[in-house]
Amino acid sequence: MTYLSFLKPRKSNPNAPLFVYLPGMDSTGQLLHAQIGSLESCFDVRCAAIPAENLQDWDALQRQVTNAIEAERGQRQVVLCGESFGGCLAMKVAIAQPEAIDTLILSNPASSFSRYPLYHWAIPLVESFPEPLYRGTAGILLPFLAETRRVEPKNSSALLAAMQSLPPKTVSWRLSLLRDFQIDRKQLQRFNKPVVLIAGAADRLLPSVQEAKRLAGLFPDARICILPDSGHACLLEKEIKLDRILKRYGTLPQNLSSEESSFSSTPAA
Repeated sequence: MTYLSFLKPRKSNPNAPLFVYLPGMDSTGQLLHAQIGSLESCFDVRCAAIPAENLQDWDALQRQVTNAIEAERGQRQVVLCGESFGGCLAMKVAIAQPEAIDTLILSNPASSFSRYPLYHWAIPLVESFPEPLYRGTAGILLPFLAETRRVEPKNSSALLAAMQSLPPKTVSWRLSLLRDFQIDRKQLQRFNKPVVLIAGAADRLLPSVQEAKRLAGLFPDARICILPDSGHACLLEKEIKLDRILKRYGTLPQNLSSEESSFSSTPAA
């Protein structure tokens, strides 16, 4: 079994708070590159990569993330950011080890997938696809995953390549995890650390604004950031800067003063 690993950007910042990114369905850990340049000025960034052959359940994935964070954390504060599929995994990590997470960021979390049975038919269908056919048709999903007019061509190509990198069996398995995703409301209500819920109002894949509002009613210390023109993969959009969102919503780690950080005053969106 090949387990989850953390990818490290070129720039190391070992004395800074740890920023951990849990990716979407592709789980390559490669699609945060549009944000890393600004994040690494004040964080030590890690991007989780889940190999395609890792077909484990939520609990096993949660333990792998938790162990990887513990191995890197030391005495530092931890900001955990989960996008789409990774948003579901981030919630599992946060409720399992709340003392290890100082700030939780959920970007268009896919936690609403289980409530839409219409999507569930895709699970056996995808698994039955021959691999070359799946790769050839993956581009059909691109307009649902990203607001392409707001994403630079190189980032659209990177998203498509990440989608095509997964075999149908892995896609079907991860969709089944989303179908079966459940989380204890009471445990979310006990997570009293700051939570930022990022929702793209132009998300064509899932009702992300509605889901952000639902989750905000469960977390005690939640802030909602609605991006009016953004799609599902909003962190790839050139106008969106995650560091500015953190500053705007007052969720910088405590030891990062405004003087120490290199944030611009430009709005997040």
